[in-house]
Amino acid sequence: CKSANIDLVLLIDGSKSVRPQNFELVKKFVNQVVDSLDVSAHGTRIGLVQYSSRVRTEFPLNMYHTAEDIKAAVMKVDYMEKGTMTGLALKHMLENSFSEAEGARPASRNIPRVGLVFTDGRSQDDISEYAKKAKEA
Repeated sequence: CKSANIDLVLLIDGSKSVRPQNFELVKKFVNQVVDSLDVSAHGTRIGLVQYSSRVRTEFPLNMYHTAEDIKAAVMKVDYMEKGTMTGLALKHMLENSFSEAEGARPASRNIPRVGLVFTDGRSQDDISEYAKKAKEA
């Protein structure tokens, strides 16, 4: 992982069923993932999206360029609670998070775009359409 250049968007479930203490554990795990990557403007870029009944970009791919800055931003994320709309989160990731406006590098550069979803269970909306599109992308 250290030598790979990827655009990585982390989708974290902030639904009520996760519970605050588990949400904090997810944030700590996300930071362990960050520690295993070569984070830089030219290396791995990381964006974070939280979802529950709605979707919120916590930070886009082009906001932070060091692991320390990303880890500090992750720890400041506030837990949303509410429902679990994983399909909506996947749609947001595909349509927004991997856009060049949010820091994804041009597709012509062949830099892998990876979405990693953290969830505690079943979505309250349909995920099949956007899960398929994400897999194809």
